[in-house]
Amino acid sequence: MKAIISGGGTGGHIFPAIAVAQELKRNNKDIEILFVGAEGKMEMEKVPKAGFDIKGLWISGLQRKLTARNLLFPVKLLSSLLKANAIVKKFKPDIVVSFGGYASGSVAQIANWKGIPLVLQEQNSYPGITNKLLASKAEKICVAYNGMEKYFDKKKIIFTGNPVRQDISEMDKDIDSRARKHFDLVQNKKTVLVFGGSLGARSLNEAVRQNFEKILGSKDDVQLIWQVGKLYYNDYAIPELANHPNVKILSFIDRMDLAYAAADLVVSRAGALTISELSLAAKAVILVPSPNVAEDHQTKNAMNLVDQNAAALIKDIEVKEKLGTKIIEMLNDEKQLETLSENIKKLGKPNAAKDITKTIIDIVNKN
Repeated sequence: MKAIISGGGTGGHIFPAIAVAQELKRNNKDIEILFVGAEGKMEMEKVPKAGFDIKGLWISGLQRKLTARNLLFPVKLLSSLLKANAIVKKFKPDIVVSFGGYASGSVAQIANWKGIPLVLQEQNSYPGITNKLLASKAEKICVAYNGMEKYFDKKKIIFTGNPVRQDISEMDKDIDSRARKHFDLVQNKKTVLVFGGSLGARSLNEAVRQNFEKILGSKDDVQLIWQVGKLYYNDYAIPELANHPNVKILSFIDRMDLAYAAADLVVSRAGALTISELSLAAKAVILVPSPNVAEDHQTKNAMNLVDQNAAALIKDIEVKEKLGTKIIEMLNDEKQLETLSENIKKLGKPNAAKDITKTIIDIVNKN
């Protein structure tokens, strides 16, 4: 069996794709898997690190504003189609699996022209433009949210959830004490984890900085894991913040399983992958949706949880004003933390990678 897996641009596309590739490999050690991504994007680093081969296409998305970069789009599109055709012709896949992102469009289109089965995986509650364009060509569409028949053919939809990294999906019961030791934290203090993705989020960082004293308080009973992101590390790893005994300021967190396990409360963006991880980790969370994403899909993701009493929400425009008060309010309300944790856990789909893998194998066998 040979499979091409395409997608990337962000961790939200890449890590679910890697999780499915790993599950396919566990299911069939002789399978050949080739990733296709966009040149210069993070998948070109993360996929080889996970042990898989990847080919890059010269492609990027259209800017929503009129810019000079858009003039190159037709050239990039033609280039990516030609290279994708060469890759598919040489590799001869039995199936193509698309996880969204610019590169997946070209590969999936070539697969369709050649009669190769196509499976889509949509992480968000509002589908990306690539998957919307590809939906009519797909045999099956694996989704993570209810109500996706608004965008896709109901007969094609399989509700699988989002695959997450293996270390998070297989967190053991004794991880909490090891987690706090890993971050050099005190075992019996309330712990808050704040992160805005691998690159960080300026508004979240500024909100923590402005509410620093309010969050940590004067009773020395709260500690903070604060992932500021690689872009902002030098701005916040300064003595008056970093030297506080109850704060761990990090540019990046490699062991997110331990970070989740250490936390009593999480503050994060509302990306689909983050929400899936939080559901499996069963953590109370304050979601602050990014305003800088297509179709405001992070707010839609967050509201899906808020409507089920599985998360709290603060608008990005209000986060500097409200974050400190909200954190203290929730830390002081054990019942609310417990309720949010129980409700978000119900939304977790621990078998997502296995269910998507089964869908892929069934389609290959059928064909």
